[in-house]
Amino acid sequence: MSKTRVLTGITTTGIPHLGNYAGAIRPAIQASQNADTESFLFLADYHALIKCQEPARVQESVRAIAATWLACGLDPDRVTFYRQTDVPEITELSWVLTTVTAKGLMNRAHAYKAAVQENEETEGADPDRGITMGLFCYPILMAADILMFNGEKIPVGRDQTQHIEMARDIAQRFNYLFGDTFTLPEAVIEESGMVLPGLDGRKMSKSYNNTIPLFEGEKKFRKLINKIKTNLLEPGEPKDPDDSALFDIYSAFATPAQIEDMRREYANGIAWGEMKKRLFEFLNEELAPMREEYNTLMDDPAQLDRILQQGAEKARDYATPLMGDVRRRVGIGPIAG
Repeated sequence: MSKTRVLTGITTTGIPHLGNYAGAIRPAIQASQNADTESFLFLADYHALIKCQEPARVQESVRAIAATWLACGLDPDRVTFYRQTDVPEITELSWVLTTVTAKGLMNRAHAYKAAVQENEETEGADPDRGITMGLFCYPILMAADILMFNGEKIPVGRDQTQHIEMARDIAQRFNYLFGDTFTLPEAVIEESGMVLPGLDGRKMSKSYNNTIPLFEGEKKFRKLINKIKTNLLEPGEPKDPDDSALFDIYSAFATPAQIEDMRREYANGIAWGEMKKRLFEFLNEELAPMREEYNTLMDDPAQLDRILQQGAEKARDYATPLMGDVRRRVGIGPIAG
């Protein structure tokens, strides 16, 4: 039985939080366990440089994200788990693809257009002020990430579908010029991806500074749970679980039976303080084994490096011959023979 190749990239900025786990990490790990799936999962540390010029932060994020995925149950023996920068063929392919990609296609990229628009709304500003070639060419590097392994299914949020469409356009152009080389990737829209509220009730996001780190220490974890915004309803007054950030977070980790029991607690007027206490105790118990494994991995960066290097070796088993084929097709290689 042939397997479907699924490829997912994780930008290495910031520390994973509860929303990342419920919305991306847990479902990706579950999907990787399907017998009919061949999963490629990589840390996109070159992409991180577009937004972050803080070396220590990028390095710490790579370490934390790798440790998080492994602690959450990712099996590196089942998944090709690697760091983008450990597969040099990706950046080589990115340049080759750059030579066949129309500038007009890049002009239409949402991130570039948004940056230009922001500049144009500032009187007297150069439309390209502050826009790097990294931002401008981001879709080409993303295309190289995907095409390097002929990824077939690419799980993305709706706001990322344009990048998959661009990867298809670039692959089609290369195939037209040099013969069939790349599989055309398909976006898999994660409509059902779980979105958790943050401390202020908005979507949990680093952009809003309202996150709860997944493996925060117990003391700080309790304090953050206690900071989650609630309304002014008193103990004993019925509360609407469908309008409660506390309930939403609880539901992301609880079983259907536990969720129904908690709905009854809300109907009976559970106090917000009591709900926060229960949520902390429930999540702390749920996350404790993973947190312990995470801390062990964070204390052993050499082990993380070994795992990522092993993943890179597996990735290069695919990348090296494909890049050799690309070189041959475009006319780069030994002069004799």
